[in-house]
Amino acid sequence: MVDQLSAVFAALADPTRRAILARLRDGEATVAELAEPFAMSQPAVSKHLKVLEQAGLITRTRRATARLSHLRAEPLRAAREWLGDYRAYWRESHDRLDDLLTELQEKDT
Repeated sequence: MVDQLSAVFAALADPTRRAILARLRDGEATVAELAEPFAMSQPAVSKHLKVLEQAGLITRTRRATARLSHLRAEPLRAAREWLGDYRAYWRESHDRLDDLLTELQEKDT
């Protein structure tokens, strides 16, 4: 079984799924509404929705005959926190690079 963080990153790896999540920030949508901007069938979009649902990034409900998708942002918070752990590393790396560039510029003058 895949842990949720891995499932989130796998789901986010696809640009179509990222676009679907961006659309769902504006509110719930049907499969037809989500499929509209893409050159793919509704069943293909449904497969993307299944991946997003399995990753915990969306929930799906029924209203009459429509199946609505809703954004669940909580798993994104966990991904952001995981990535945030590397912020200090990159800051230190950039500081070292800045120091090296300053040193090289001083040697050239």
